[in-house]
Amino acid sequence: MGDNKADAAAAKPAGKPGEKLQKVLARSGLGSRREMERWIEEGRVTIDGKPATLGDRVDRRRRISVDGKLLNAAPAEDTRCILYHKPTGEVSSRKDPEGRRTVFENLPKVAAGRWISIGRLDYNTSGLLLFTTDGELANALMHPSANIEREYMVRVMGEVTPDMLQRMLDGVMLEDGVARFTDIQDGGGEGVNRWFYVVIMEGRNREVRRLWESQGLTVSRLKRVRYGDVFIPSRVKQGQWVELERKEVKSLYRMAGLQAKNLQRATVGERLGMERQLRKKTKAGSGGDGPGARKPAGRRRATDKPRGRAKKR
Repeated sequence: MGDNKADAAAAKPAGKPGEKLQKVLARSGLGSRREMERWIEEGRVTIDGKPATLGDRVDRRRRISVDGKLLNAAPAEDTRCILYHKPTGEVSSRKDPEGRRTVFENLPKVAAGRWISIGRLDYNTSGLLLFTTDGELANALMHPSANIEREYMVRVMGEVTPDMLQRMLDGVMLEDGVARFTDIQDGGGEGVNRWFYVVIMEGRNREVRRLWESQGLTVSRLKRVRYGDVFIPSRVKQGQWVELERKEVKSLYRMAGLQAKNLQRATVGERLGMERQLRKKTKAGSGGDGPGARKPAGRRRATDKPRGRAKKR
């Protein structure tokens, strides 16, 4: 009886080696797995010069091309994640038809794969922007169902009333649907310029600005200071990047509902370059937060009564 089971196991064909092609493509940051399946069906993908088909599996020895360009796929088991402090005046795309500077120009080069932006920031918005070599992680975090908190520091021009704040918390109908802040905190300020910290759960285009504009107010400065559990460190000035710590990377995978991968650390040369740029620009004193970089004590809403002097963030 035992010999028959052994013979049956030996006769059972082994599974195909390698990973599913659409998974490799998605990990490279080209799109979701479903979108990559469409690309394969449309004949945009080749393996070793031959048209790929759904069900194909590949390993590192295969030459994968998309639209005629060779793909430099990232390792399946490793990931890298960095935080970049985006200044205003940079676009979040890889190339800009107008020739403006892009956020990718200041990032370190990677040996395999490429940097994939987790979300975007507008040209006139500064602050925290995350990058990873794992496209599946980026896609999962950017999916609307992820419901990840994004916190912004915003300077508003105009008279802000408690009724305005309450309306933005309750929800305002914009041209693309209802939008709301889940939290608003008073950050201080004098005269017509006041600072606030606001939290949204989506990444719709110019959503923070449009919410304030719906109340007849103008946003004169906007900076993202938090994405989920990841805060922008005060030592990372505008135009600088830093490797995320292991616990921060694990929190990103947890928020995405994915199993965490091995953290691939920067090379010695990259780490030296990172520390060098941090020292250089910090000494120059550029990219500071300015007078608005303050946050009130505790987690309260701006509609509450003040509870004393605001503490530094």
